[in-house]
Amino acid sequence: MLKKFFLNTLSSFVGTWVALFIFAIVGVIVTFGIIGGIAAKNGESANVGVTKNSILTLELDGNIIESEIPTSLDYASLLKGNIEKPQTLNVIVESLKDAAENKNIKALYIKCGAAIASPATFNAIREAVKDFKKSGKKIYAYADGYTLGTYYVASLADKIYLNPYGEMAIQGMGSTSMFFKGLMDKLGIEFQVAKVGTFKSAVEPYISTHFSDPARAQLDTLFSISWDYIKKGICENRKKLSSSKIDSLVNNGLMFSSADLAVKTGFVDEAVYERTMDERLAKLIDVDKKKLNFVSPSDLVGQTPWGNAYTSKNRVAVLYATGEIVDGASTGINYQKLVPIITSLAEDDNVKGMVLRVNSPGGSAFGSDQIGEALDYFMSKGKPLAVSMGDYAASGGYWISCCADKIYADPLTITGSIGIFGLIPNAKGLTEKLGVNFETISTNPAAAFPSLYKPMDEKQLAILQRYVEEGYDRFISRVAKGRKLSKEKVMNIAEGRVWNAMKAKEIGLVDSLGSLGDAIEWTAKKADIYDKYEVAVYPEYKPSIWDMIPAGELNIAKLMINAGSDNITADGLKFIDNILSRNKVLARMPEFEVVLGK
Repeated sequence: MLKKFFLNTLSSFVGTWVALFIFAIVGVIVTFGIIGGIAAKNGESANVGVTKNSILTLELDGNIIESEIPTSLDYASLLKGNIEKPQTLNVIVESLKDAAENKNIKALYIKCGAAIASPATFNAIREAVKDFKKSGKKIYAYADGYTLGTYYVASLADKIYLNPYGEMAIQGMGSTSMFFKGLMDKLGIEFQVAKVGTFKSAVEPYISTHFSDPARAQLDTLFSISWDYIKKGICENRKKLSSSKIDSLVNNGLMFSSADLAVKTGFVDEAVYERTMDERLAKLIDVDKKKLNFVSPSDLVGQTPWGNAYTSKNRVAVLYATGEIVDGASTGINYQKLVPIITSLAEDDNVKGMVLRVNSPGGSAFGSDQIGEALDYFMSKGKPLAVSMGDYAASGGYWISCCADKIYADPLTITGSIGIFGLIPNAKGLTEKLGVNFETISTNPAAAFPSLYKPMDEKQLAILQRYVEEGYDRFISRVAKGRKLSKEKVMNIAEGRVWNAMKAKEIGLVDSLGSLGDAIEWTAKKADIYDKYEVAVYPEYKPSIWDMIPAGELNIAKLMINAGSDNITADGLKFIDNILSRNKVLARMPEFEVVLGK
């Protein structure tokens, strides 16, 4: 027994010292990383310069998000290796604009990997590449394997290359949704629903095991329109291809075919290994291979002041509203943080107009209403407000958008989903399985309503349904007012249905198909400052301590302390907790995501 005690004690000491050693390593790396980052910022270290005969390299790999956000890492994240800093759409787009005019940039090299983004994000990048192409500068693209999203962007290139053993992972468009009813039945959790709208299918994952017919029909339409648009874009630049030919190849196993077939059918120009690309690029701009200078989007945008004009007297504010609309959470669109920013911009005389960049599937109906009211206040100051829609601006995301003076959307944006639902979990079955019983003593029945531990009766369900219907009427009225439509017209196109932006423009939910840049220019013209406006991005980006550390040092930390642990966090429990802790009355689009990548 004494021996076992000493062994346990010794193992505890060893574990403690190992942990301290690891923290010391991380501490040293963090310290030197911060010093290096500060030195680089002060010009004391050699950064990649945009010298003569440079090539802008666009690496389509990893997650692509809307705009920079502070990196949030902890010790567990380092252990798991979650230290990648995602690329941002605004940096990519602005770098392509700058590269088109920069005399030192001679060409664009699109290097494709497994980029993860929604269709509208890929389309925004493609439109920026298309504008770059107007400069007359050449574009080459290479990949070990193309996904639909990366190939859609690369299809604009003058030359498209593929690894001889690479693949064309193009399979059409679709989305897989999770249905939780079977899991909830096993746990003993029942979801009680009140909703408005035949197509408001956001509740289906909790009360069904499959899509309803209306939900399936709207997704079929959504995907078909988007797929046709993407095929048309590809065929415009790849003359050997046609829409029907792409469908035929996809249906007959394009993904599992050889690179030779991709060359033969016209998807790519040549199958080559990546090591040969430097020679081809050097020949393209007529320089020695050793003198090639590759510049990243961040290198290029880092030399321009775009988005930082916080002291300008002719300011167009670009306010990002990204993620799910939540009440008080640290992630997503927190109305408690966003509303004060909107109010401040409304009262700042130097802010002449605003573009609200929305990329949200919706969320809390209450939070949506608070943000909408703040935007109304901004417009009451006589300042123009435009909305630029990203991947999604649906349900609550549309609620906060619909009263703007002008609404722009990418052709592949998903919008609409005008509807509200209430979702009250009843965990009585679970508590009974756990042997836990709840009793309530109150002066009124409503004191314990709603309860998570017993089902609602008919009267309570009717009260919830009435509350949801009143919220829906408020939503309909806001859309009718903002879009200058009759309530009857809005009700016909509402019902919780999601729309592709091209169709949304036809029915009046969107004004124009265009980019964030288009929305900014419109706002500047409307505010009569087009010749002198500057852009400031909000919420103002304030880097975290992790953002001060170059990516190289973080990767060293990952290699040194990665313990191969995949179970540091109980992801499954967090997922269920997220479902149960959501606001009970939501304006949110259905739980699906379309990603043109893997």
